[in-house]
Amino acid sequence: MNLSKYETMDPVMLMSIVNMKMRDEFEDLDSLINYFEIDKEILINRLKQAGFDYLPEVKQFR
Repeated sequence: MNLSKYETMDPVMLMSIVNMKMRDEFEDLDSLINYFEIDKEILINRLKQAGFDYLPEVKQFR
C-alpha cells in the first residue's frame, strides 16, 4: 500500500499501514520515511493528533 496520501489518510488506517510496513518491510521508522520520501514530523504529528505515539523500542505507533 502506498503512503503518498499520508497527510489526508484516515489516521487509524495510516497507523495500521505504517505499523504493518515497519513490521513486514522496514527496519524502523526512518527506513520507511526515507523509502516513501515523506516528512517524518508531519507523519508523527498527524498520528499524535489522533492519539498515537511512536514507541521506538517496539517500532510501533500505539
